[in-house]
Amino acid sequence: MKDKIRIANAGGFWGDDLGVLRRQLEGGEVDYISSDFLAEVTMSILRKQQLKNEAMGYVNDFVDQIVDVAELMKAKKVRMLTNAGGINPLACARKILFELKKKGVDFKIAVVVGDNIIERIDEFYPDKAMFTDMETGDDFVHIKDNIQSANVYLGVPPLLKALESGADLILAGRVTDTSITMAPMIYELGWKLDDWDKLAAGLVAGHIIECGAQASGGNFTDWQKVKKWDNMGYPIVEMNRDGSLEVYKHPNTGGLISRDTIREQLVYEMGDPKHYISPDVVADFSQLELKEVAPNRVLVKNAKGYPSTHFLKVSMAYEDGYKAVSSIVISGGRVLNKAREFEKIFWQRLNTIYKKTNTEYIGYNACHQDLVEDIDPNEILLRFSVYDDDLEKIKAFSTSIAPLILSGPPGVAVIGGRSRAQQVMTYWPTLIPKTLIETTVHVLDSEGDIKESYDIDSVLGNEADFNVEKSKSDLSSIDQYSKMEMENVPLRDVCMARSGDKGDTFNIGVLARSESIYNYLKASLTADVVKNIFKGICKGKVKRYELDNLLALNFLLEESLDGGGTKSLMIDAQGKTMASALLNQIFPIPKAYLKNI
Repeated sequence: MKDKIRIANAGGFWGDDLGVLRRQLEGGEVDYISSDFLAEVTMSILRKQQLKNEAMGYVNDFVDQIVDVAELMKAKKVRMLTNAGGINPLACARKILFELKKKGVDFKIAVVVGDNIIERIDEFYPDKAMFTDMETGDDFVHIKDNIQSANVYLGVPPLLKALESGADLILAGRVTDTSITMAPMIYELGWKLDDWDKLAAGLVAGHIIECGAQASGGNFTDWQKVKKWDNMGYPIVEMNRDGSLEVYKHPNTGGLISRDTIREQLVYEMGDPKHYISPDVVADFSQLELKEVAPNRVLVKNAKGYPSTHFLKVSMAYEDGYKAVSSIVISGGRVLNKAREFEKIFWQRLNTIYKKTNTEYIGYNACHQDLVEDIDPNEILLRFSVYDDDLEKIKAFSTSIAPLILSGPPGVAVIGGRSRAQQVMTYWPTLIPKTLIETTVHVLDSEGDIKESYDIDSVLGNEADFNVEKSKSDLSSIDQYSKMEMENVPLRDVCMARSGDKGDTFNIGVLARSESIYNYLKASLTADVVKNIFKGICKGKVKRYELDNLLALNFLLEESLDGGGTKSLMIDAQGKTMASALLNQIFPIPKAYLKNI
């Protein structure tokens, strides 16, 4: 049993910096490395790849990444956990072992399977699980015949068994982003599976580092404070046995770790901050304490946890029509007027009714629509997109963009050739009782054959019904500020913010720069105000949650991403730019509160 453990992150999504794994190994001493590759959209992409080639379905970039550093990992006795196995982790493991055998490297891999339930849908539905859409309440029967993938978000139990095998690499499919960081802590620090506060601390640590450089200066509101962007330092968490932790990065690396970068990451893709639900624990972020203890080192403590629920989340994807995108560059004087004319010409000539169409003016208002300033840029990338079940309609769209270059107003250029129809895989989030899911850990030999197998129950000890008191909004009164002198300023002058997506919902976590500003915003920046600001984008409800300890307000904007994921026709289909849209808004702030910012 150890007193502390160091876990470094080596990537926050598929497409992240492939060199960071080696940098984390070479930059200083760590015990474990975790790397997260899977988002809901990624699962759909992997399924598309597997439909074309059944041997695929995993993150192929990871193979080269791990083969490059396997010898170094062995020499430094560093172990790694990752979900890069996607929907075909055994094939991924065997490919890695095949490549390492050519280099003469002996490497032990344990593979976690059991999350893929696509072949068991009829076994579960409808007698054991209804698979209702968590977000919309829609009935599963409407899409059952079109389901292409179904993967359960597993927690730590199978990862713990994999660690017991002594494997150098624990390769999983759809486990939660946080579990791959939590498991080594539980294993090495001797935590019990009902030490809820400690498990919550592990979840907090995993949430902080799961998105890579987002915790170390990337995507940071005050990006000007980051003095060095090359050799970007990725976050490392040092977890103590008591559940307190410190976040840092290797010396002499780029980026920045501060109380504010950690605050921003904590609210990323956040729902109810008092009830952050995972398969392993329900964590309460509302009592966390953050303190900068040294340059680029932040202490985080006082996480609170509750028993996990009886359910596991399932990420499903189903075939749902086709979409296509075409673009044309509009340039020259009065370009906004010209772009509007091109939009009108294009859709009139096409003269076809689609299930969904979209036109976006990139360089003018594509990301933020009616929230932007009224400008007339010198050039606009005019982006047309359509969605429909009829493939012939999609083909008609694809052939309609090029003629505009010779039969419309001047100063245009078509980008690329004809657009191709893309099969849409739509995300369907749902739940399944934990008692229905069993996982298996396979330990492979150097030839890729299964040497040992262990069946793991997905249920943790002492689970309880999820009946913790729900968060209540603190609707402070705005009346107390009515006599104060106000000044209209951009919200970014008094706040930081970060946004992210979950299906068709995006969140914006707003972090005040002072306690007085926070108290004022609690009274004035209500859910209704945010709904009005985003009225052209948000079609559903807006919910607000408060985190007094982080001086943060978290907003959930439902039905705001045009269906979300691969189904969306929006250029910002994951809501990543929406925090910037809010920060750009002019808002009245008490003049007295601006002096100390």
